[in-house]
Amino acid sequence: MSNKHIVEGPLAVNERIKGESNFLRGTIAQDLEDRITGGFTSDNFQLIRFHGMYQQDDRDFRAERTKQKLEPLHNVMLRARMPGGIIQAKQWLAIDKFAQDHTSYGSIRLTTRQTFQFHGVLKPNIKLMHQTLNSIGIDSIATAGDVNRNVLCTSNPVESQLHVEAYDWATKISEHLLPKTRAYAEVWLDGEKIEGPDEEPILGSNYLPRKFKTTVVIPPQNDVDVHANDLNFVAIEEQGKLVGFNVLVGGGLAMTHGDESTYPRRADDFGFIPLSHTLQIAEAVVTTQRDWGNRVNRKNAKTKYTLDRVGIDTFKAEVESRAGISFAPSRDYEFTGRGDRFGWVEGIDGKHHLTLFIENGRILDLPQRPLKTGLAKIAQIHNGDFRMTANQNLIIAGVAEQDKAVIESLAVEHGLLDASVSTQRQNSMACVAFPTCPLAMAEAERYLPQLVSDVEALLGKHQQQQDIILRVTGCPNGCGRALLAEIGLIGKAPGKYNVYLGGNRAGTRIPKLYKENISEQAILDELDTLIGQWTIEGKDKEAFGDFVIRQGIVAEVFVSSRDFHA
Repeated sequence: MSNKHIVEGPLAVNERIKGESNFLRGTIAQDLEDRITGGFTSDNFQLIRFHGMYQQDDRDFRAERTKQKLEPLHNVMLRARMPGGIIQAKQWLAIDKFAQDHTSYGSIRLTTRQTFQFHGVLKPNIKLMHQTLNSIGIDSIATAGDVNRNVLCTSNPVESQLHVEAYDWATKISEHLLPKTRAYAEVWLDGEKIEGPDEEPILGSNYLPRKFKTTVVIPPQNDVDVHANDLNFVAIEEQGKLVGFNVLVGGGLAMTHGDESTYPRRADDFGFIPLSHTLQIAEAVVTTQRDWGNRVNRKNAKTKYTLDRVGIDTFKAEVESRAGISFAPSRDYEFTGRGDRFGWVEGIDGKHHLTLFIENGRILDLPQRPLKTGLAKIAQIHNGDFRMTANQNLIIAGVAEQDKAVIESLAVEHGLLDASVSTQRQNSMACVAFPTCPLAMAEAERYLPQLVSDVEALLGKHQQQQDIILRVTGCPNGCGRALLAEIGLIGKAPGKYNVYLGGNRAGTRIPKLYKENISEQAILDELDTLIGQWTIEGKDKEAFGDFVIRQGIVAEVFVSSRDFHA
């Protein structure tokens, strides 16, 4: 392998941590026994991420605990590995019980990574959490850290045969790219220590330079937001059968405020491959990024920066060389939307699928809306499965005709199915942010409900019938995918946000900075003017994001950092 594509310089501290971790074991097991602190110390703070957890604390109480000379209220957030987001009803009941009995918040949170998270698990319950999940066939291996994370797949209950095939590939890709270390079983499941060295033939002993995200998507629904991901397999069908994939590489949204060397980026289409080449290409993309990615500066370590540094053609040629396969010309496809289809849909197998809107993905018993109890009652009688979507919603899938009425009745009774929810609310999304995310600079999940109500009021004021794809994140790391929205708000400080405009409905255009560091009221004032202008000057059925580009309110972003920052 040529060294000319490797960034030279002192390695980032995370490289030392990974290299000295004994294949991700570190001293996590010893740390678990330390009851003096509720947190993990030193390198283990980073290493537990490879096991699917982040150490957090409740920031609402941080100042008070500091005043009392107490350490922060440390706990962990766990993100499960659920390729394609499919979970069985019995599994749901088990995670519901654990959330109720052993988490500080009592909630289950559906994420934009098509899985669920537990928040607020205290140190004495962490091993129990992993063992509970293992007992029902779930783990959290590689859902965080410098590895390939949970593989997304279009939650498509209409083309159900095609979905079955795509989901099968999402599972195969996930399994193929998983870490091979035995650390997870040894630390959390009290697995027997097996003699002999661990090997990581794909990820390497230092794993990847940075996190890596993969999707399988079925056009015309871009419900996984392919341009937010490093590697994407776009399903190509012939006569209803999956024949192969177009491979898109190098998408990503995370950036750093004020650092113009960081930027969001669309993925590039490398070309078409038949199904039989899928795992070879996935491995070749990952190993090329493993070897060429920036291990000196983590802010420039993602695949998108590697492509821009070495060149798309060079990266693609290396993938072809490693896989022993050449890409064919891309097949035609089109994305027409990316939202979930709410309400009942009948699949081609005669079964029915009910998509429920879950605001912010937070499943909790709320006043007049006992969502968590309602889903548990449905799980107790449901003979199909649940499908978590990449938009934080939930599909009750595989419902027989004779069972529809009772499931719908339970959903309505518990506030899970509400006809009064607007399309604007359904097309809005936020990350968790405060109080648990340590990176949050501003509110997101707790801010979104009122923001949507305010935007609904503005749409009504101007008699605008269309909705807007609206997303809020508490920091610029991209979890809520605000940089693929028509209006994206990214937290800058408490109560202050950068406003980005100009994404499109299909999720194939990145928005551009419109206003920087402005207050919530100033945001509404700006949107009042813009929505009024859109209503008067917009073409027939012209989407908001397209309007602001056509009118020159913001310039269109194509691919490069110059487009985004200029």
